Amino acid sequence: MSTIRNAREDEVEVLAEVGFRAWQKAMASIGGIADMRSSAREAFRNFTRSSWLTITVLDSGGSVAGWAAREKLDELITDFWIDPQFQHQGLGTALLSAIEADIVRQGFDSARVETHALNEEAVSFFANRGYRINWLSAAYSPKLDREVQSVGLSKLLVEEPADNYGPGV
Repeated sequence: MSTIRNAREDEVEVLAEVGFRAWQKAMASIGGIADMRSSAREAFRNFTRSSWLTITVLDSGGSVAGWAAREKLDELITDFWIDPQFQHQGLGTALLSAIEADIVRQGFDSARVETHALNEEAVSFFANRGYRINWLSAAYSPKLDREVQSVGLSKLLVEEPADNYGPGV
């Protein structure tokens, strides 16, 4: 059984490790991560320590299976990580649905997410759940010593009412 809840401060290290493992899997297809592992692990620790109040956790069978964050509590999902051992079980879909419901409850009509353009699994995951690519950009990454492409996706969560006139319309 899975549950979705707010993160707790005492689990920031667990959250960091889940995020790091998911990041490693996502980056494996992109390559060039050997030199980035220790800084990435530390970045996850720093983020979960400083931003745990913005993190929503997905528990499965008593273990943290994944988490998502909205750093500014707006429509941008800044982090979305499912532990590789829990992937392809529908848990990511459940977490995304909960995050989208929070976004709507807080008055936003759409959700946005950004990812590495070559992270085909993530792009496919979001596209299969109604997200559409809005932009593609490329910037030089000194850590990778190469150009890195990013993609932004969005999904309309609240339909605008039709502007109809006349009776029965």
